[in-house]
Amino acid sequence: MPQDSPAPRKATVGASARMERVQSPIIPIVGEMVRRHPGTISLGQGVVHYGPPESVTLTVARAATDKRINRYGLCFGIDPLLDEIHAKLESENGMTVGADRRIAVTAGSNMGFLNAVLAVADPGDEIVLLSPFYFNHEMAIEIAGCRAIAVPTDENYQPDPARIEAALSDRTRAIVTISPNNPTGAVYSEQSLRAINSLCAQRNIYHVTDEAYEYFTYGNARHFPPGSIPGAERHTISLYTLSKAYGMAGWRIGYMVIPAHLDEAVKKIQDTNLICPPVLNQFVAAAALSEGKQWCETQIRPLSSVRDLAMDELAQLKDRVRVPEPTGAFYALLRVNTDRPDMELVETLIREFGVAVMPGSTFGVKDGCYLRMAYGALDRQTVAEGMRRLVSGLRKLI
Repeated sequence: MPQDSPAPRKATVGASARMERVQSPIIPIVGEMVRRHPGTISLGQGVVHYGPPESVTLTVARAATDKRINRYGLCFGIDPLLDEIHAKLESENGMTVGADRRIAVTAGSNMGFLNAVLAVADPGDEIVLLSPFYFNHEMAIEIAGCRAIAVPTDENYQPDPARIEAALSDRTRAIVTISPNNPTGAVYSEQSLRAINSLCAQRNIYHVTDEAYEYFTYGNARHFPPGSIPGAERHTISLYTLSKAYGMAGWRIGYMVIPAHLDEAVKKIQDTNLICPPVLNQFVAAAALSEGKQWCETQIRPLSSVRDLAMDELAQLKDRVRVPEPTGAFYALLRVNTDRPDMELVETLIREFGVAVMPGSTFGVKDGCYLRMAYGALDRQTVAEGMRRLVSGLRKLI
């Protein structure tokens, strides 16, 4: 046997070693705890409290009799939806989709991210994530047999381009940014995003930019799409979804904008895993996008005061927690002044105080006890009660 051949593996029934290394998704774990304690208010999962536009319901009724929904569609999406996405990217994101770019409709941006990793990286390659990171991104990288390289952000959860550059190696294939950010609520500055995108161009690697929360900004914060930078089309992969802003998480529709040279690779991946996005859902997504950014902003606007309510409640804890002000998305990441493990706090808050949050360790932060709270899924009154329970619990536990 050649010396570089792997040792034979003993036959056994069970999960692959690769999958054993992937962290378990935390949402269903905490969800099961909540189920066992009726009456718990969940400030955990990242969804919005409102549903999609009324046009979605009307479209479902009309499309139900369309024979096209019973057949396979094109791998990258149906024309009515692609046309809406083209128009949106040009008018809102400053991105022209021509010969250098392709749009691929996906089953949410989680699928878009996995498509991107599989398309650009080989097993053993490295993908840089900014910590705190979105846990499903790390999971996708591990599933692909690659390595997630976590690079810490600064004390306000902002990127440090110099620190990112220092983490690059010959195996680096991409840098991932999420802005507005999950789990911190930070909105990355245009200057930082331009610096990261330029670094990717210089190193001939990809900038994967997750923009699921593009409309969720507050105060003076503004979302900046790196794909709008001149020359970014060759090395930038932009991910979008209707799950958040349009209240369509269960419809599983998103889209990615990719360099044209990745067209064939992404088609191979998508055709193998999905064949095509569900056609009915695509008709519905086209109807939702036709409502435009204005509809989304009307739904999102009240979240600003809910965020203020949550931050005012947390301020009562004073030096028990540190919370950089979130200026986007609908999350806050609390650093809790305690030596107790984060999961122990999560379990105790559910069991004794009837409120659920997420442990920070699942988002890649290991230098202390962190908790992520989400304030988008509930009405203002329920968020207020949930925050009262959270503050009361932390005050007694710390």
